[in-house]
Amino acid sequence: MVARAVSSRSAVKVLAGVLVTAENGQVHLAATDMELAITSSLEANVDGEGASVVPGRVFVDACRSLPSNESEVTIEQESGSRMINLSCGTAAYRLNVSTTEDFPRLPEMAKEGVFKVDREVFLDTASRVAKAASRDESRPVLTGILIQFENGSSASKRKLTMVATDSYRLAVRETELDGDTPELEAIVPARAIAELARIPATNSEFELAIQDNHVIFSLGGTTLSTRRIDGQFPSHHQLIPETFEHTVKRARPEFLDVVRRVAVMAQRTSPIKLRFEEGTLTISAQTQDVGEASETLPIAFSGESIEIGFNAEFLREGIESVIGDEVELNLINPIRPGLLRAEGDSFWYLIMPIRLAG
Repeated sequence: MVARAVSSRSAVKVLAGVLVTAENGQVHLAATDMELAITSSLEANVDGEGASVVPGRVFVDACRSLPSNESEVTIEQESGSRMINLSCGTAAYRLNVSTTEDFPRLPEMAKEGVFKVDREVFLDTASRVAKAASRDESRPVLTGILIQFENGSSASKRKLTMVATDSYRLAVRETELDGDTPELEAIVPARAIAELARIPATNSEFELAIQDNHVIFSLGGTTLSTRRIDGQFPSHHQLIPETFEHTVKRARPEFLDVVRRVAVMAQRTSPIKLRFEEGTLTISAQTQDVGEASETLPIAFSGESIEIGFNAEFLREGIESVIGDEVELNLINPIRPGLLRAEGDSFWYLIMPIRLAG
């Protein structure tokens, strides 16, 4: 778990390692790539305190390979030695290690400004928007998720809002919280939230604090800290249109199945096309030198026909992110964004169209 924060690209050798510290009946593990840091502690029988930086990936692979029928692992380092012995049952490894002087000092959770958040609610909210976060590191602010804690519908309620966008789509999720949380916001790397979800739950809540340029999460004996992303996040209030010309509703599972089937033929940069006519929706895709597919669904639509194209992957992920038996697609015209949502759900997924030829 800790080694997921080990750097795989840095030229700084110590960042490719896991800091192992033995003291006071515990072994502490820590790793960082200077953007994300994870620390965790385990009870141990400590005979002589000390610390070293072990090569992260090799250390993990060795530990995973240890005999599963043995219950105890022994780590030994002789005074002044640049190697550790790792043993379990009949298995034994010797690993080269580095000194700890160059290992970065990691952020620690202060006593002030710490509050508790329901783990399931936080991670569920994040999972609904995370797919819309950008993977293009040339625009760092879009690789993050905007997290806002603000006043809710009543004095006893608070609202958690998360927003993600890659400039081609935008996902917004609002969730009401019980209890008292301060009003604050931060842009947190989407990668950090994904790693937070991987940490096993020890209880239903975790502690959160925003300290200087770091966001710190504490989950029992494990702490995850990440750098805040600086910059101006796009305003979702201004980007989501207030009114639409057409609102079409369809059973979500059936709509999703058709999109998945037709999207097989939306290869490379080819769009998936949605053509709305009186009483019908035709979903089609065509890629030159590959083939084409189309499928028709009955819908409640009237008026002048409209055809709009979307990125097939973005459309599929948007429908998947909507929770409910019925999905609602709101449209203005073929060159304005469409909006996916479900009645009674505080989730909005805005998706930019692809201009169709002709």
